[in-house]
Amino acid sequence: MATIRTRKFFTNRILNRRQMVVDVIHPGKPNMSKNDLKEKLATMYRTTADVIMPFGFKTDFGGGRSTGFALIYDNLDALKKVEPSFRLKRFLAKEDKKGGRRQRKELKNRKKKVKGKKKTEMGSCKRNGK
Repeated sequence: MATIRTRKFFTNRILNRRQMVVDVIHPGKPNMSKNDLKEKLATMYRTTADVIMPFGFKTDFGGGRSTGFALIYDNLDALKKVEPSFRLKRFLAKEDKKGGRRQRKELKNRKKKVKGKKKTEMGSCKRNGK
């Protein structure tokens, strides 16, 4: 059983979130998964797990204790607006890629040949400007 303690708790009203340093004590066990950590923090702070972003966890030398950072947003819209895209990709549900690999590459190369607004208008189904 891992023990979770939070410290340096700060309510950031500008970014609509609560931020804190999280200490996980797990003697004799490997690190706790971030999904388990999200569930535990959700019960501690009476919110849902989808608005929690744990990151930057480091295990202390010798094991048994990890320290990281967690952000708890007020709602999912605030999370999507503020969080960097790499963290959103890490935690939010993945979207299926449209088309095959070759199709995506051809679209990328066609987009190189046009400027400005035409790049956004160009879709994978449009071919040779038709």
